[in-house]
Amino acid sequence: MPWGKTAIARAAALIAEGQPVAIPTETVYGLAARADSGEAVARIYAAKGRPSFNPLIIHVASMEQAEQIAHFDDTARDLAARFWPGPLTLVLPLREGAPIASLATAGLDTIALRMPAHPAMHALLEATGLPLAAPSANASGGISPTRAEHVLASLGGRIPLIVDAGPTGLGLESTIVRVKDGALEILRPGPVTPEMLGLPVRFTTDDAIIAPGQLASHYAPSKPLRLNATSAGPGEWLIGFGTVAGNSSLSPSGDLAEAATRLFDLLHQADATTFSKISVAPIPNHGLGLAINDRLTRAAAPR
Repeated sequence: MPWGKTAIARAAALIAEGQPVAIPTETVYGLAARADSGEAVARIYAAKGRPSFNPLIIHVASMEQAEQIAHFDDTARDLAARFWPGPLTLVLPLREGAPIASLATAGLDTIALRMPAHPAMHALLEATGLPLAAPSANASGGISPTRAEHVLASLGGRIPLIVDAGPTGLGLESTIVRVKDGALEILRPGPVTPEMLGLPVRFTTDDAIIAPGQLASHYAPSKPLRLNATSAGPGEWLIGFGTVAGNSSLSPSGDLAEAATRLFDLLHQADATTFSKISVAPIPNHGLGLAINDRLTRAAAPR
């Protein structure tokens, strides 16, 4: 259903009934359901085929709503003031008695919170008045959706509504940061880069799953994926970058922002071709390249 007042009203009614709906954020399309209902959250897991030990990001409409759910220290408040609404998720201590189903946090004592910037998702949050759990709207482990047709191809028949607002703007899931004792730990790189955070950060070395996107195999096409390819091998569809042209290109000019926006879209396209394999050109491992390479490494991991 095209995004507009009618679609938001329909989506809000389904959310109130405990049903999940697909709706865009500025990062990727999300599968949203009310976060205060274990039954509603369970429908997200069922539609995606997602393992229940993998927690969900909870989306909020305001800082006031966020503070009712999690404990914010000064560092967390500063980050929220600088990057919300936007593509930054904060992992924070969960408040006792917060109206969040334990299934959404996988039983952890922390919670992943984000205030999205996309007007469609913001409108849904305002219409429901509820915090919404919303992982990417695709089958678990598959390529994340940046268009409504990606959602339909992956989850068609499993969910009652897809709100179509066109392609997403950023194309990569949010950066996830754990705030602990005033220090920052990046659990998943994303559009908000370490340089943008402007604070000392480290990348997690913890094997425990405490946030989305930490599974070793994730974001994967159905075909084998080879990385750092400078030419196509037999039967491969080569996704180029910069001077490596390929069958398609993330960015002929070597622009990492353009590459991030096009990454999942081109993986979907390559997966739909008659080629038996996919390869991707080398991506510089700095700035947004960190997030792109994180997604590609997980997409290429053995399943």
